[in-house]
Amino acid sequence: MSTKEIMAELKSLGSDSLKKILLKHGVKEPFFAVKIEHLKVIEKRIKKDYALALALYDTKNADAMYLAGLITDDEKMTKNDLTSWVKLAVSDNISGYTVPWVAAGGKFGFELALDWIDDKQEHIVAAGWATLSGLMALKPDNELPIPTIKKLLSRIEKNIHTSKNREKSGMNNFIISVGSYVKDLSKEAITLANKIGPITIDTNGTACKVPNAADYIKKVIDRGNLGKKKKTIKC
Repeated sequence: MSTKEIMAELKSLGSDSLKKILLKHGVKEPFFAVKIEHLKVIEKRIKKDYALALALYDTKNADAMYLAGLITDDEKMTKNDLTSWVKLAVSDNISGYTVPWVAAGGKFGFELALDWIDDKQEHIVAAGWATLSGLMALKPDNELPIPTIKKLLSRIEKNIHTSKNREKSGMNNFIISVGSYVKDLSKEAITLANKIGPITIDTNGTACKVPNAADYIKKVIDRGNLGKKKKTIKC
């Protein structure tokens, strides 16, 4: 399929009622508001297509960008590709999901994420923390730089309450991911979460709630899922 054909299909699948909801959740124009289930149908038809993914992402349409993340070959994504993608990821769903999924699944996730969390733009910082969270879920513990992760937890302790809205959310999710997927750091993550206490995040009038990191990790442990890694974080 060509980019033009896919864009026409996406337009036909758009929903005005869903668009109103997604705008409140930080998705930015232009987009058609296509349901994820419809994007997944297109993904199954295309499977993997690195070149097509790049072309779709370059449209700057949030639906096409999300689909691009689903169909790209993460291993083929270069540093330049990912750098370009994160700069364009102004929609919350793209910086919070699409770019981190692809970065964490490729070769340069950890390296780039550490750069991104030092950026001045909030959407890039958010993508960095989300990428780091994804890496905790995907990588075996023996492939993770534990000393660096400990430093990140210390950084969060110092900065989370004074950080911007989406940065706070990303940091909180990172604590959860470390506590849930990295066995040797689970207790440390719970201790940190309790020390930090409640986190205030503006959810823009939506029903979204900020998860309590300590409680979330404890539930993972109680279910017997501590340290169980994922094959993919894309959905």
